[in-house]
Amino acid sequence: MRKYLLCFFVLFLGTCVSAQVRKAPDRGDVGDGPHPQLILRGLTLINGNCAPPIGPVDIVIEGNKIVSTSTVGVPDMEINPNGRPKLKAGGKEIDCAGMYVLPGFVDMHGHIGGRAQGADADYVFKLWLSHGITTIREPGSFNGLDWVLDHKKRSASNAIAAPRIVAYTGFGMGREEPFTTTEQVREWVRANKAKGSDGIKFFGARPDLMQAALETNKEIGLGSACHHAQMDVGRWNVLKSARAGLTSMEHWYGLPEALFNDRTVQDYPVDYNYQNEQDRFGEAGRLWEQAAAPYSDHWNAVMNELLDLDFTINPTFNIYDANRDVMRARNADWHAEYTLPSLWKFYQPSRVSHGSYWHQWGTEQEVNWKKNYQLWMTFINEYKNRGGRVTAGSDSGFIYQLYGFGYIRELELLREAGFHPLEVIRSATLYGAEALGMEDLIGTIEPGKLADLVIVGENPLADLKVLYGTGATRLDEAGEVTTTKGIIYTVKDGIVYDAVALRAAVREMVKEAKRP
Repeated sequence: MRKYLLCFFVLFLGTCVSAQVRKAPDRGDVGDGPHPQLILRGLTLINGNCAPPIGPVDIVIEGNKIVSTSTVGVPDMEINPNGRPKLKAGGKEIDCAGMYVLPGFVDMHGHIGGRAQGADADYVFKLWLSHGITTIREPGSFNGLDWVLDHKKRSASNAIAAPRIVAYTGFGMGREEPFTTTEQVREWVRANKAKGSDGIKFFGARPDLMQAALETNKEIGLGSACHHAQMDVGRWNVLKSARAGLTSMEHWYGLPEALFNDRTVQDYPVDYNYQNEQDRFGEAGRLWEQAAAPYSDHWNAVMNELLDLDFTINPTFNIYDANRDVMRARNADWHAEYTLPSLWKFYQPSRVSHGSYWHQWGTEQEVNWKKNYQLWMTFINEYKNRGGRVTAGSDSGFIYQLYGFGYIRELELLREAGFHPLEVIRSATLYGAEALGMEDLIGTIEPGKLADLVIVGENPLADLKVLYGTGATRLDEAGEVTTTKGIIYTVKDGIVYDAVALRAAVREMVKEAKRP
């Protein structure tokens, strides 16, 4: 098992403790604040609790906390200045008339770059912040737990320009020998908490070891996530993990297997080899068709049990989006200016780089994956409709998905799955906060919570594309083709980041990397 895990970590993530990406530089003069008082004036508020938009609103922030959110008028009418919050001496105000404000986004699956990708922390953090992501869950800490905890501490003190970091450890990291007993597992789980980890990222293991790890982790109050890799999913699927105490699942792995009712194993071809990623992902495109039919008795029974367990699903639709149309993903608007040449090389067909399995990917594979998505999205949308918690995560850095941009694509795919735009925003904000046990701090814009905000020039409920760093295409009255500005400001802990300037800094990084 130990040998398998080590190989998996290196192949899957392209990073390990001995191959850390460069640390983020000090923040310096990036970002403005926090201020004794900051007033953001004239916004339309789109909150994370599915409340309808309301505005104009003035938001008062003191230090890193929201003090008030006051309605100050009605749309399309001049605002009476006497009814607005007063600016104190030493305070600052920003005119946001005509803009929209949302809670800071939570990316529930955010790896901090990769050595094999050439993607360092500063590049990744600037892309995240410039797309409104103010909190990330780092699933696995494969740059090393100490490395991630150092960045978590520096981000918490705002010494670096970075989202807030919740650090999970890859199951078994730090052990020289494989687990052979449940007591070894329990000891490692307790030690993991003592080191400062916020949770564990699993890939599957022997059932008694998984049971012991999840039970112990739940007892000591840490979070957990699992990518139920095919190497163990035949004996331990999502339902078994949830019963044992798993708090969230990643991607789709393990869920179709829990829905099998006429088989116990995926219909692997006899010449299948998991280490050949064309096999792995090509056959995964046929997996949901092998599960119980939507709304059938077994399908409903699995869903209802997961709901009863208050289980969180983090689907990361975007990371497999290229499987449906690789040409589209390969030619996305942002690659030319925002994708590092080393990352672009990593994306190309390869038998070594994870997620670069385009050995012979064509129409048949894409059609299979389109059908796969229809069935997958049906389950996720119905899970949400019945009160289940579905969050937004990106897993960017693989399969043509770029940091920040991939997260916005995830929001679009939740919309495609059937979510109302307000439900999409809830998944990106409040539900992420709840899944991390941070709903008292983030997830909605209300007094007493941390000042984490996303400010954009156009209504994202009408078009989520306005959140992309490359903006949304428009035709103006003069017949000229224009693009929207994307997110204008990201506020984290009361610090105002110029999102447009952050993206300009990333473009300069990419230009520099392309120079001979």
